[in-house]
Amino acid sequence: MSPLEVFNAGTLRGLPLSARLGLSALLLVLCGGFLASGAHLIAQHENRDERGGVSMTDLEGAYHGVENTSPLLTAIRGGHPEQLVAAERNVLLHWLEGKRVSEDYDSLELGADAPAEILARRCVECHSKAGLDGAHADARFALSTWSDVSKLAFTKRIEALPTRVLVASTHAHALALAPLSVLLALLVFATRFGARFGGSLCLAAGAALLCDLGSWWLARSFGNFTLVIAASGSVYALATGVSLVLVFVDLWAQKRAR
Repeated sequence: MSPLEVFNAGTLRGLPLSARLGLSALLLVLCGGFLASGAHLIAQHENRDERGGVSMTDLEGAYHGVENTSPLLTAIRGGHPEQLVAAERNVLLHWLEGKRVSEDYDSLELGADAPAEILARRCVECHSKAGLDGAHADARFALSTWSDVSKLAFTKRIEALPTRVLVASTHAHALALAPLSVLLALLVFATRFGARFGGSLCLAAGAALLCDLGSWWLARSFGNFTLVIAASGSVYALATGVSLVLVFVDLWAQKRAR
């Protein structure tokens, strides 16, 4: 059966066994490639905010640039711990918002009002190695020593990717993913599922890829476009995954007789 006859027949099941095996192998390679791409995305973006996993802060930092407020400052501003009196909270806020975070941590001039002393009085009972291993495992971070505190005390600026890097990434993704999506769409249309799902999947993949790559550039000026990046990337991945499954099923599942 010729490729045109297969397309008109609406099923890939009619291809010779060798062709179906070859296409199946290529589909598995594509699946592996997309999984590797996802792993690369996580490795490239995670921990920009110095926390595990890929967060919206990581994405906004990569494409727009963002100030990553220190976890300790966020907690103090948010009213934690509740037992802090106003004067102590103000000391910690002034310390964490200033430029001498390491120098003033255990300042002799501040004495009992030094940040280290306040943390020892108000926080270390829960945020200690013993506390994390015992009744306060939900505290997550230890604050017993400067080594512990320094990981959480600094507010840092996450700089956006350089323009040359974004140009190279756009070039690679556009020229690789667009033709791949076209070929995958044609394979879906050649299946028994093409008439029902082909158009919707093609629209979803095409529109999502356009929005994703376009938002990389728009996000440089407008940080909210990182939400579009996350949403459109998810839609593209879903549409591509469904397309791969439909093609694979059509290659090997016997078509029901009507």
